[in-house]
Amino acid sequence: MMLVLPFSKYLLLLLLLLLLLLLKKHHTLTKEEAEEFYAEHEGKPFFETLIEYMTSGAVVAMVLSKKEAIAEWRKFLGPTKVSVALEEAPESFRARYGDPENDSHNAGHGSDSEESAQREIQFFFPQLTLEPPTDEEGAKDYLNFSISPTLVRGLSELCKEKPGEPAIWLADWLLKNNPNNNRNNTIRK
Repeated sequence: MMLVLPFSKYLLLLLLLLLLLLLKKHHTLTKEEAEEFYAEHEGKPFFETLIEYMTSGAVVAMVLSKKEAIAEWRKFLGPTKVSVALEEAPESFRARYGDPENDSHNAGHGSDSEESAQREIQFFFPQLTLEPPTDEEGAKDYLNFSISPTLVRGLSELCKEKPGEPAIWLADWLLKNNPNNNRNNTIRK
């Protein structure tokens, strides 16, 4: 689970990380929602600035999936403070897209643990039921029967269309043609 402002610029980065985007939702947080989401930071010096930033426009909540997704996503994001990211991880997402004048405007959020991810997913997607991950054989079956047919169709359409930005075109096509959009609201964490 993570949040990014704005979404469209970063979809390609998700593809490059090979993180499976299971769900996304555009939402403008109210002050009360932002305070609830970041309740663990209440009383800290940056809390009010963080709340103002997170309510300044739409956010995109996403549920991402991959083995070790939390660790990989947090490594990709880089240090929480933009100033530290610029110094210690200049190629990181936060160093590239965060506001160097304001450490609270760090361009992205990543859950810090399985427990946080579950809580944050339920915050934005309360209708979802989280299931334990499948075993290796189950994962292969899922790929063969659920992912591959849709991906092959998308790649075929990509070849026919020959768009200028193929990765972004494919990402958009996959989001529009996600067969899970018409299924029950159950995801694997």
